[in-house]
Amino acid sequence: MLTILRTILRRLALPALLFPAIATGAPVAAADSVANSAHGTVLVFTRTLGWRHDSIPEAVRTLRELAQAEGLAVVHSEDPALFDDAGLARFRAVVFANTTGEVLGPTQRAAFERYMRTGGGFMGVHSAADTGYGWPWYGRLVGAWFANHPPGLQSTEVRFEHGLGPDGIERWQVTDELYNYRRNPRPEVTVVATVDESRYEGGRMGADHPIAWCHAGAGGRAWYTGLGHAVALYADPVFRAHLRDGLRYAAGLGAPCLAPATPGT
Repeated sequence: MLTILRTILRRLALPALLFPAIATGAPVAAADSVANSAHGTVLVFTRTLGWRHDSIPEAVRTLRELAQAEGLAVVHSEDPALFDDAGLARFRAVVFANTTGEVLGPTQRAAFERYMRTGGGFMGVHSAADTGYGWPWYGRLVGAWFANHPPGLQSTEVRFEHGLGPDGIERWQVTDELYNYRRNPRPEVTVVATVDESRYEGGRMGADHPIAWCHAGAGGRAWYTGLGHAVALYADPVFRAHLRDGLRYAAGLGAPCLAPATPGT
């Protein structure tokens, strides 16, 4: 009876090549928007070895939609094996979207460093700053590591600097998890936006609290925003436009990052 059942199952089974991940156990990178890829491809990387944000699916969906509007294809993956010279050469930019922990090993780290030195693009969202603490180069790339955050979601005003607010916006009310960082990155980056600590509880950085910035100090283009914890935030048109601007810069489709500047200049 068992032999007959096995024979029936073999005859009903579809060819393994239709389901390579099931057949081989290999991780799959989900490719999207291939038909609308006039400007190349972006990798959205969401691997987590620490806290995993509920907003990751919404972050991926939003980044996919924004990329499509810019003529970019998207590959979403959590497979560190993509981080070799040949794999990274496919991408105009790499987005760390709410990654946590030591997501890459030494070989992958070295490949990513080469990719950035030769003009690649990096975009970090929220807990991209809670990533790679044992990797000093990455600490400089992301700009500043996460230190802590006040409890829960809180509301404050975001102030955009140097005319870098999306669609000309200068001030924006936001509700999100508001990171404190281990250092103020302003001396090495161009600050895109700050948050007003006087409007919420638990800020630890003082009057100058950057929350988004960009730089070209790693040889390529790097852009980071500390916002993006809350699922609801991804429906906010200002936040979506903020992410769009970061994606454009990281992919080399937007204006270059300004030189680091002091507050008020």
